[in-house]
Amino acid sequence: MKNKNNLFTALLLICLSVTFSMAQDQGFIYGKITTIDGKTFEGPIRWGKEEVYWTDMFNVSKEENENIDYLSREDLRELEERYYRRNHSWGDRWGDRMGDWFNIRWDDSNDSRYTHQLACQFGEIKSIRPTGRERAEVRLQGGQELEIDGNGYNDVATKVKIRDAEIGEIELSWSRIDIIEFMDTPSKLGDKFGEQRYGSVETDAGTFTGYIQWDHDERVSTDKLDGDTEDGDVSIEFGKIKSIAREGFRSSVVLNSGREMLLRGSNDVNSDNRGIIVTNDALGRVDIPWREFKRVTFDSPKGKMKSYSDYKNQKELSASVKTRNGDVLKGRLVFDLDEAYDYEVLNGEDDDIEYVIPFRNIDKIMPKNYDNSEVILKNGD
Repeated sequence: MKNKNNLFTALLLICLSVTFSMAQDQGFIYGKITTIDGKTFEGPIRWGKEEVYWTDMFNVSKEENENIDYLSREDLRELEERYYRRNHSWGDRWGDRMGDWFNIRWDDSNDSRYTHQLACQFGEIKSIRPTGRERAEVRLQGGQELEIDGNGYNDVATKVKIRDAEIGEIELSWSRIDIIEFMDTPSKLGDKFGEQRYGSVETDAGTFTGYIQWDHDERVSTDKLDGDTEDGDVSIEFGKIKSIAREGFRSSVVLNSGREMLLRGSNDVNSDNRGIIVTNDALGRVDIPWREFKRVTFDSPKGKMKSYSDYKNQKELSASVKTRNGDVLKGRLVFDLDEAYDYEVLNGEDDDIEYVIPFRNIDKIMPKNYDNSEVILKNGD
């Protein structure tokens, strides 16, 4: 009987492992792309050379800010003065730019200084229709429609890859795309861009665990880590790497086999690295600069990635705001004159580590002084 129980337990663990692996495919971006001449391609999507998961961020600029309409002339003048105090020297403000400072366009709600970034996870988006070289119409799962442009972000006017089940991978130029329609990802993909990279990143501020993006770029097992060794250049698939540790201007790399290598000479493995990003459901996105990074250790994913259907319930922000004199105001909230929905994000830094937190994850924000706030998440962190 004992042997039968052990066999049953082993089979159960194998089944659970297979089920978990299949469920993980639901975390990949999936959809249909229609070209300007009516051709269609359906399958997993990769945005440029980067975004591949529903949790990855879509960054663009909003063309309009309707919240300006709520401000009085006095509010607008105060914003205008604050803008010039931050962006011009005293000589500029009180010299040649004196006239510009008071040239306030009361009826212009599209002034670029008041149009902010739209940053949301790809899972929030229903469709994207290019309308120009660096412009597009974005429809969100909740029905909201936005006019956006690139304005310095690389998520517009980029090439988009899709792995069509019949023809394989094809890379489409922005100018060839009529519309991209996102949809639920099948539980098991026959062809995808690679496996997820999950693990823990040790920093001076603590350890962060979640899905890993290396150098803001590499995030699946088939992406490669480039570097030089004393014997020659190497390019190693991330699926073969167990850990990477910073050693000054170099990196110590340990492979799954236990083999160790010391790499240098590439922005993948030295101080030119743009940062290591960790994403998890409770917090959001943590961007760790090289100077704060110590070590990343890759591991099997814990829990399943968010699927497309997990993003369907998008809500306007509502809150209770307590002022310094004790008044309490309740109702719809627009934060920083811009963020009005729970899918939008709060940005901030602590010990040079940047946090990008969806508002749906936040319970309280408490200003401590002009430069700092305490943020309490819904999970208590």
